[in-house]
Amino acid sequence: MNLHYLKHVPFEGLGSIRDWAENAPVKITSTCLYKNEPLPNIDTLDGLVIMGGPMSVNETLEHPWMADEKRFIRNVIDQGKAVLGVCLGAQLIADVLGAKIYPNKYKEIGWFPIKKVAAASDCGLVEFLSDQLEVFHWHGETFDLPDGAALLASSDACANQGFIYKKRVIGLQFHLETTPASLRALIDNCADELKPGPYVQTTAEMIGNDSRFVQVNKTMTGLLNQLFVTSKDHR
Repeated sequence: MNLHYLKHVPFEGLGSIRDWAENAPVKITSTCLYKNEPLPNIDTLDGLVIMGGPMSVNETLEHPWMADEKRFIRNVIDQGKAVLGVCLGAQLIADVLGAKIYPNKYKEIGWFPIKKVAAASDCGLVEFLSDQLEVFHWHGETFDLPDGAALLASSDACANQGFIYKKRVIGLQFHLETTPASLRALIDNCADELKPGPYVQTTAEMIGNDSRFVQVNKTMTGLLNQLFVTSKDHR
């Protein structure tokens, strides 16, 4: 299986997704958009992962490569391939499906619980997610739910935490791939965003419990197996 991922900044990589790929029959390729690397031929990939970044999907003037990226994502979805978007990646998927992206009422940075929406169970591909889970967040924007998508989860700070589209496209506002190393990279590069707020934790609060990483990474493994392995076998 060939899995391609889109990278927006040097310090936001695959995290635990790479560990999963190394233990599965998965070939990983990438496009570093901030380097203006070319996007691949869609026919060469089986699935797509779109990672996060500090920019907004509305900043196409500041990041000219984003226009081509959006067209690429739309084409991948239209060709029926499995797609996972994380944080900015989820917002990009929502954007190309016609939904609005805008500032959330609160910045949400740190470990906070999400609750799975009961109705999402009817849409498939949700077995990976427990009814309630403490996950890692780092975002200031949110998205409207795209037409035809089903809401997956919500939190106290942000109503739309994830969605499923056509049983093969998943957008997650939160991070299940976060590792201690990837979190420290975020803190090192985005510490200016850690301003006091009701849903903004301190550095010490974020890095103080390694068991949280184990749980979210296990959940991510379940998601990846369902989306890119199990569902592929049934397409």
